[in-house]
Amino acid sequence: MDIELREWCADDAPTVLRAFQAPDMAGQASWPIVSLQDAVGWIASWPGAGHAFAVTLFGQVVGNVAVTGIDGHDNGWVSYWTVPEARGRGVAAAAVVELTRWAFRERGLYRLELGHRINNPASCRVATKAGFRPEGIERQKLRYDGRRYDVERHARLATD
Repeated sequence: MDIELREWCADDAPTVLRAFQAPDMAGQASWPIVSLQDAVGWIASWPGAGHAFAVTLFGQVVGNVAVTGIDGHDNGWVSYWTVPEARGRGVAAAAVVELTRWAFRERGLYRLELGHRINNPASCRVATKAGFRPEGIERQKLRYDGRRYDVERHARLATD
């Protein structure tokens, strides 16, 4: 698969806006992404918050992978998304593999964690294809639109 990770730039805002317009993505950002200005702000918010990379497929931005929450124990939290038309093609899993390599080799992290709602089997497939092992269920951890969701946590170690 011809994916690459690169830094985000303001010119990528239309893709970010389109991604967060998908019904399953609308509530996933820290604030609603409903305009190009919101999308530019989302891109600009990453420095200092973590390491986020635009995922490109044949030169087109199709998603995001990031590692945040890096702590003094060399642990980090992984997140990912793809635009709807890139889903089901292995793009997210390949991007998470690349991010994981970068985090372990370049950033020197030891443990990476991620979580997904248990009603999101596609996200679970991404995690397991990228080598993240399930570690357990966090009961009713997330709340969206007044409803609580269980989350399955996965992790990968530099030694895996």
